[in-house]
Order: sequence, then C-alpha cells, then structure tokens
Amino acid sequence: MCLGIPGEVIEILTDRPDLARVDVSGVKRAINIGLLAEEEIKPGDWVLIHVGFALSKIDEAEAKAAMEFLEGIGKAYEDELAALRDSQIV
Repeated sequence: MCLGIPGEVIEILTDRPDLARVDVSGVKRAINIGLLAEEEIKPGDWVLIHVGFALSKIDEAEAKAAMEFLEGIGKAYEDELAALRDSQIV
C-alpha cells in the first residue's frame, strides 16, 4: 500500500529551489516540490508527500487529521515512515 504523508516544510533549499526539507514525524528529508510550482511554498507550510514528491499543499488541520488516521492504521504507516527514512533525493 502506498500512502500520502503530511510533512511540515522546514526550509526551501537555496541551491535547489525545487527541493524543500520537511519534517514528517521527526524524520527530516529533502522532497521535490516542483509539482507545486504554481503555489507559494514556505517554511511552516504543510504538504502531502508521496514517493518523495509534494503532491499538494494542505493546511495544518488537514495534516493533523491525516496523521491521526495514518497512525491508526499501524503497520502500513510505519512501513511508509521507514521508506521515508531510507530515502534520499540528491
């Protein structure tokens, strides 16, 4: 099963404006925000992430609801977090 996980944008990488560092439940990774080029993405924003790409900008309430749901489904969520921990965009 593949899930979209909410992450909070920590910073936009200055040398790669198509990448942002996000925090997903304590896991910090660079993700591609190129699909959201039409939207202003800045630190503090929340995005829905799938396979290293931000698919949409969401608000904090949506992020919280999604996290509660994901935490409730258990193993699939833990597997997705493990995949995120092991991933790296270069």
